[in-house]
Amino acid sequence: MAAPFPAGGRHPGWPARLGALRVGAGVVELRPVRLLDGAAWSALRLRDEAHLAPWEPTMPGTWAQRHSSAEWPGRWMLLRSAARKGTALPFAITLDGRLAGHVMIGNVVREPLLSAYVGYWCDRGVTGSGVTTAAVALAVDHCLGPAGLHRIEATVRPENVASRRVLVKLGFREEGLFRRYLDVDGAWRDHLCFALTAEEVPPGGLAGRLVSSGRAERA
Repeated sequence: MAAPFPAGGRHPGWPARLGALRVGAGVVELRPVRLLDGAAWSALRLRDEAHLAPWEPTMPGTWAQRHSSAEWPGRWMLLRSAARKGTALPFAITLDGRLAGHVMIGNVVREPLLSAYVGYWCDRGVTGSGVTTAAVALAVDHCLGPAGLHRIEATVRPENVASRRVLVKLGFREEGLFRRYLDVDGAWRDHLCFALTAEEVPPGGLAGRLVSSGRAERA
């Protein structure tokens, strides 16, 4: 059993900087999201609409409205608040120091479940180069280690082959199909549920397994 939640609401394992892992595209690290990320976040999201929109929850407004740089401060404040309350760990993915995506650990539930979900997105320009896999490995190792969680879940549309591949490479188990689970891209979509518990993490963690298999190097 993990240690009790600290007095004052400080999130175990947060804030944190994680990494670094070197993959084909460069050096991958994780850090807390920042207010100053707004311009880079907006530029990536606007450019990659076609790549990202089919997999993201339906929200009010157009994609351009929701991802303008003016929208970021409000989003960042919500993420910072959730992290301070201990319900989330919102990480920015950096590649050679520049913003390349996000890994979101959300719906953190403490004792007795000690669980959370992981969600992620990455710059389409580095898709398939190991960046997302390395980033998720770093985040999950942290969650099932210093952050004191026991189980991490991920839900993915069956059509999202790239995202499913990330989870399978990292050893997540497919547990079942959730029918009409989430309103995504304008309709209620089925999602596959994947999960991983602390007992299933190999010695050296998921990042260590990527290194030992030759998929990444310590940087």
